[in-house]
Amino acid sequence: MKPITRQYYADRVDAWIGKGQIIVLTGQRRVGKSYILKDFIERHKETPNTNFIYIDKERKKFDAITNNEQLNSYIDENIVNGTHNFILIDEVQEIDGWEKSLRSYRVEDNTDIIITGSNSKMLSSELSTLIGGRYQEIYIQSLSYQEFTMFHNLDDSDETLWKYINYGGLPGLKQIGLDDEDFIWDYIKGVYSTVVLKDIIERHSIRNVTFLNTLLRYFADTIGKLTSLNNISKFMKSQSQDVSIKSIASYLSYFKDAYLLSTVERYDIHGKKLLESNEKLYFGDLGLRNLIAGGEREGDIEKVIENIVYRHLVHMGYTINVGQLKAGEVDFVCTKPNERKYIQVDYLIATPETEEREFGALNCINDHYPKYVISMTPLLKRSDRNGITHIGLREFLKNGF
Repeated sequence: MKPITRQYYADRVDAWIGKGQIIVLTGQRRVGKSYILKDFIERHKETPNTNFIYIDKERKKFDAITNNEQLNSYIDENIVNGTHNFILIDEVQEIDGWEKSLRSYRVEDNTDIIITGSNSKMLSSELSTLIGGRYQEIYIQSLSYQEFTMFHNLDDSDETLWKYINYGGLPGLKQIGLDDEDFIWDYIKGVYSTVVLKDIIERHSIRNVTFLNTLLRYFADTIGKLTSLNNISKFMKSQSQDVSIKSIASYLSYFKDAYLLSTVERYDIHGKKLLESNEKLYFGDLGLRNLIAGGEREGDIEKVIENIVYRHLVHMGYTINVGQLKAGEVDFVCTKPNERKYIQVDYLIATPETEEREFGALNCINDHYPKYVISMTPLLKRSDRNGITHIGLREFLKNGF
């Protein structure tokens, strides 16, 4: 199947070609990193004097490449002098000592290297140790809402948005289709099992799988809520899981390293500083989160929407914190160089009390940076209330701010 170009990522990859940097595509398994590599080859295969060396460690054809010496031999056998060589390695962490090889090939003339990996700590620590800042990480997420509509040939509608909210954005769902719910959840369940088994249980030699599953269920139930290791420990004890805070911290780091979860720190808006205690957690893909949480979306729609908005803000390139005020909490403080935005997220702004809660917190911020409320309020048209812009979720996911 010819890969579908995800233009946002294609442009970012192409922008770093020829600049002497190793391009590292990171992200959870099954979010489409492999297809971005294949799409790169497809888009550039007609370019004169190019040679592609493509190694996919998830295919048995490449099982024999297990260490850097075997990797060197394969690359040397396939490299073509006098051309621009592209070395592409999918799931590079499956090769012992891979970073030693890439450090050497990076300095070769007319050579670019693009790799993918599914473990953030391993990639960042090993690359940083050996080649300093000579790599560019591009974080790949599951499909954005716009990509979801393109992949599934769907019109933008409330029904399409509901499918996105419920099933998430794993690109592999294109092959499954969205007509048979049993097939959809079987596929999502298979992805979940692969991520947990390969990137968490096997990598970290996990024995207490019951605790792992209970902890993930806790996180699925508490997305968008401030949490702490102490609170998690108390909950686990209530579930007859008496595990140390140190163990909880370790498991959380495993989930983050596998890109299953992300954490967002609190930021004191008036004091202009990060706060050390408590943080929020969000899932990398909502389909996986919904699988773990179970049930229907009506009961947890607000936190699911918040997760969607968070992921889209990451896609837009913002650094994100939770805003802390004496008067309450601001869901997201989003920053780029010389730019800042404040965002509140809610399902419906249907009562004066809800309106006062969401708009009131933003009114307490005494600066002139833009402020937004994002909701699914029916028949909502973009509006302004005392300098605070109210945007519908679908509009935000299509057009941003």
